[in-house]
Amino acid sequence: MKIKLWINNEEFIDEVEPTTVLLDYLREKGFYSVKRGCDTSNCGLCTVHLEGKPVLSCSTLAVRANGLHVTTLEGMQQEASQFGAFLAEEGVEQCGFCSPGFVMTVLAMIQELKNPTDDEINSYLVGNLCRCTGYMGHLRAIKKFMQRSSEV
Repeated sequence: MKIKLWINNEEFIDEVEPTTVLLDYLREKGFYSVKRGCDTSNCGLCTVHLEGKPVLSCSTLAVRANGLHVTTLEGMQQEASQFGAFLAEEGVEQCGFCSPGFVMTVLAMIQELKNPTDDEINSYLVGNLCRCTGYMGHLRAIKKFMQRSSEV
């Protein structure tokens, strides 16, 4: 099938198999921040934005992105770097394997939720697994980042 999509605002036109998942297509195009972790839509490592909403690219067919805009971590370097500094300050960065998907989910969340409670944040992030930490540092970093973002 022929698809046309924009990845980080760059146009791509390709022939893909109908069964090609978006994760494989993105990695084939060199977007290596998108990682394979579980292949069961349970870990969040493969999170990208499709028209600004977080989706799991391991369970999204590439043809579903036809005519749409996909954003990977490579396309959000400034925002990701800013939030990453808050994660580091809270000691969250350990192995870093979960970070790209987690950052993509958080950046979508702050666009969608205004002044969320801890429960709302935790609920939004339920699909992102980190095997190194408890999630208290993550929550502190998110709240500090959101507070700083609202002050700017």
